[in-house]
Amino acid sequence: MSVNALSVGTDAGLLAPTWADTPAAAEATDEAWLQAMLDAEVALARAQHAVGLTPATAVAAIAAAARADRLDPVALAREARATANPVVALVTAFTEVVAAEDPAAAEYVHRGSTSQDILDSAAMLVARRVLALVAADLDRVRAALATLADTHRHTVLAGRTLTQHAVPTTLGLKAAGWLQLVADAQARVTAVAAALPAQLGGAAGTLAAYVEYAELDGGKGEGGVELLRPFAQALGLAEPVIPWHTARTPVADLGAVLQLVTGALGKFALDVQTLSRTEIGEVSEPAAAGRGGSSAMPQKRNPALATLIVSAARQVPAHALVLAQCMLAEDERPAGAWHAEWQPLREALRLTGGAAHTAVELAEGLAVHPERMRANLESTGGAIVTERLTVALAPALGKARAKKLLTAATAEADSTGRPLTEVLSTHPELSTRLTPDRLAELLDPTHYTGASDALIDRALHRYGAAASTAPTYGETFPAGDGGAR
Repeated sequence: MSVNALSVGTDAGLLAPTWADTPAAAEATDEAWLQAMLDAEVALARAQHAVGLTPATAVAAIAAAARADRLDPVALAREARATANPVVALVTAFTEVVAAEDPAAAEYVHRGSTSQDILDSAAMLVARRVLALVAADLDRVRAALATLADTHRHTVLAGRTLTQHAVPTTLGLKAAGWLQLVADAQARVTAVAAALPAQLGGAAGTLAAYVEYAELDGGKGEGGVELLRPFAQALGLAEPVIPWHTARTPVADLGAVLQLVTGALGKFALDVQTLSRTEIGEVSEPAAAGRGGSSAMPQKRNPALATLIVSAARQVPAHALVLAQCMLAEDERPAGAWHAEWQPLREALRLTGGAAHTAVELAEGLAVHPERMRANLESTGGAIVTERLTVALAPALGKARAKKLLTAATAEADSTGRPLTEVLSTHPELSTRLTPDRLAELLDPTHYTGASDALIDRALHRYGAAASTAPTYGETFPAGDGGAR
């Protein structure tokens, strides 16, 4: 059975399980975007009232009518094809809703504004709301990883480089690395969220119609830059220095921070996937009914949470790339670059919000299996600490000679199946220099974790004192300077 090409379905995330049914998804629906645009229209009316223009009765009527459930998003979407953006149809429909309640107030809807002022401001509202959820989830992930780092500071496992056993490390230090990534991401999320600017510029960024309406209303021109602060305050966004219709740093910065968040979480999730492989089995995801099941294989318990996070981390960079490319915006409003931002931004927000929410459950419930870690450490018969043996033998043999002998010994152990301890203890050059007890001590991987304890302490110290610096494309100016810089 085919779906009629003209029918309209839902966007519930059937093919996007990373964000389906997560809090971020609810903040980025068509209805949420529509409400954000209506919020921008209300903020404009309030800003104009704040400088002595729009009457209070009109503001009240506009605010009362500004409910997404009073408009039809499907109809607006269809009508948007004629004008290449949804705001034109929105303004017409919203004005009709206001006029039905207060005809005089309808004259003050969208007064002096342009589509980009409303949609850009709405995008910043949606982004701020999603970033608030992301920041809260990252805080929980950080706390869980900090606990993991501290609890397992002495849980030794094989460090792996280029997929092979390298030297021993600890799960605590590995978790400290995850913690550092998440702490970096959270600091940037906080900074970017605090700096998201409102947009107000009029048709070509000159505020001309706002000024003209102000003069028409007897405001003596106080409808231009004077509107920037009250408009931004009404939305809870940063006050822009000037309109940024074609200065798209805020949107590109959002793409960059969303990519950073999913990259940080993706590294954590990818490590979990690797360590939970059947033949490794050093960690596993928290169990839940139905989680990780296969449609064909009853025995499977797939790392579903990590898979969702990695999926997001592989998709968001592509969306961020589109947002970065849209900085190439010609004239005072581009034909296509601005329009190309909307869906990639929404999808990047949803994916990041979904990944962060999923990472909370993964980090807080990660199961650790030290016995498997120990078994894997011992699987190479002590070869994982031959670096330590090289250092121990260097004073007597020289570093190059010691490494050559140990390379040959490990190769012999691999080819013959003899334990490395046996090969070393019978080697004519080594047996006289290493007693059996000393050899056993040197081959114990738990005694070769370097400065991992001190490194963990450094990461935990930073975890308790993370700081951030806000970008400078928009900020809340102190009262009285008119936003001038």
